[in-house]
Amino acid sequence: MTAVPFQTSEFQRGLATNVLGRVVHFRPAVDSTNALARTLTNEGAADGTLVVTDFQTAGRGRLDRAWHAPAGTSLLFSLILRPRIAVGRFHQVTMAAGLGCVAGIARATAADARLKWPNDVTLGGRKAGGMLGEFGLRDDALDYVIVGIGLNGNFDPAGMEGIPPGAASLMTAAGLPVAREPLLRVILEEIEPRYLAVCAGESLRAEWARALETLGESVRVTTHTGSIEGVAEDVGEDGALFLRLADGSRQAVHAGDVVATRPI
Repeated sequence: MTAVPFQTSEFQRGLATNVLGRVVHFRPAVDSTNALARTLTNEGAADGTLVVTDFQTAGRGRLDRAWHAPAGTSLLFSLILRPRIAVGRFHQVTMAAGLGCVAGIARATAADARLKWPNDVTLGGRKAGGMLGEFGLRDDALDYVIVGIGLNGNFDPAGMEGIPPGAASLMTAAGLPVAREPLLRVILEEIEPRYLAVCAGESLRAEWARALETLGESVRVTTHTGSIEGVAEDVGEDGALFLRLADGSRQAVHAGDVVATRPI
């Protein structure tokens, strides 16, 4: 396990962005980067503000699950974004973040990084991290979007308490420890053009669909209300997953856990 404190000055050296990461708030430990980002947002934090930490005491993911990672090993950060777009296009911002994340990982490590619907990051088909998007309104208009990203870093997750069985990490995928500062730099450099494209009215749905390992699989999606099985056929502009059910009907699912049931 390689635990090295995050170095803000090293991260900012050579950062080739105009918006993302120009303002950085680093804390050695926080309850969660998204929670700190919400506080900073209420204090007027600018578009592109980055919150990063070495350790989260109350990190959470989808369905409010806890997020565990050894201190100083993983990449844990949130972005505060202020896109001037319709509220209904919020999911396009999270698509930009996911696409930038896997593109940055591939660029920095050559690892096989993909996305699993709705917001997991996989390496070699194994879960290595995830994203959590939140938004806030002001006078019924979108005021901000916060996207939190956590990536298993320089540790072997096999057999670790609080880490799901079969999980991967950047270190296990790359075969050696991965410096977090240059990785975060290239991730933000990949997110920014996609984020700006969304702000300009473009859609990332097609690129996002190509990055999803879920499409084409027979899957079971478990939600708060139950489970549904079908073939994952497509995704919508709002991030919905379209399933073709056994009776031939098509159903949209907007949130849930996905497990492949069998190859088609």
